[in-house]
Amino acid sequence: MSAQSLAYVELYVGDSPAVQDYFMTAMGFTRVAESVTDHRASALLRQGEVDLVITSGPATAQFLNEHGDGVADIALSCDDVSATSAAARAAGADVTVVDGQPVVSGFGAVRHTLVPADFGRWPANPVRAARSGAPTESDGHVRLLDHVAICVAGGSLQKVVDFYGAGLGLAPFSSEYVDVGGQAMDSVVVRSASAGVTFTLVAPDLARNPGQLDAFLERNGGPGVQHLAFLVDDILSAVAQFRERGVTFLTTPRSYYDMLGERFPEMASDIGALRAANVLADRDEWGFLLQLFSRSPHDRNTLFYELIQRRGSRGFGSRNIRALYEAVERDRLVAE
Repeated sequence: MSAQSLAYVELYVGDSPAVQDYFMTAMGFTRVAESVTDHRASALLRQGEVDLVITSGPATAQFLNEHGDGVADIALSCDDVSATSAAARAAGADVTVVDGQPVVSGFGAVRHTLVPADFGRWPANPVRAARSGAPTESDGHVRLLDHVAICVAGGSLQKVVDFYGAGLGLAPFSSEYVDVGGQAMDSVVVRSASAGVTFTLVAPDLARNPGQLDAFLERNGGPGVQHLAFLVDDILSAVAQFRERGVTFLTTPRSYYDMLGERFPEMASDIGALRAANVLADRDEWGFLLQLFSRSPHDRNTLFYELIQRRGSRGFGSRNIRALYEAVERDRLVAE
C-alpha cells in the first residue's frame, strides 16, 4: 500500500507554447504526444525516464488565477492502486475518480493521480498512452526525476509528513533545520521503500523572521511545488549546454569555493570547474553530490528547476541545503 515511482508530473500553465519551448529548446525534452478537448490541451514532454505533461485551457483557469504556473498533479505508480487509495483516504485525503483512476488530495491544490505499476500499458488517454514508449535518448542529459521539493505552511510540516507516511507509504529519510540570519526553515525528506519517490518537504519557522519560504507561499497562493530536481550524469556538461540554450542559474559566492577546497581536499582537481559553472558540491556517508538551481522562468517566480549529479550520494548534503537557501534568498533580495 505505497507509491513505487513517479509516473508523471503535470504542470498547469498560462502560455503553453512558451513553457514547452523552455523545456524542449533549453532543456532538451521531446514532445511525444498531444491531447486536445474543449476544456484543456495537454502535451507530453519526455526526456530519459521523465514525463512532464504541460496543460492549459479553461480547465486550468482557477488554478492559474490562484497559483500561477505550477505543478497541479504528481502522479504516482502503485503496486496496488485500490489499497493505496484506501490508505490515503484513511489518512485524511479526499479521493475522486478521473479517467477511471483514483485521484487523492495532497498539499494545497496539488493532487496525486494513482496509476498501476504497469502504467505504460494503460491507454486512458492519448497523452498517457504515449508512456508505452521507451525512455528517450537525448543530448539534454536528464535521466530521471530525482526528487520533488515541496513548500508547505509553517507549523504544518509534521502533519504533512505523517500523511505521506500513513497514506502513501513515504517514510522519513532525513531532516534538517536551516538557520540563516533571522530566518529559519525546517525540512524533512520522505521516500518510498523503492526509492522511486522522494519528496523534500520544507516549511518556514514561524518563530523567526519571514523569509523566502513565506514569500513563496504568498506568491504561490499557499503550499506548492517549489522545484523539480532532474538527475543528470554529467552536471558540468549539462549546465554549459542548458546555459547556452537560455537557462538562467542562481549564482554562488566565490568564497564558497575557497571553503569547498578546505572541506573536500580530495576534490581539489574539480574545484576550478565547479567554480566556473557555479555548481555546488557536498557529500553524505555514501558519496558526493553536485547541484545547481535555475531561476524560475515563470511569471510569479515560484516554480524553478534543479540539476543534480550523484557520485554515490543517496541523500542531501546539509551544507548544500543551506547554500540553496542562501542563493534563493540573495536572488529574492535582488529582485525586490
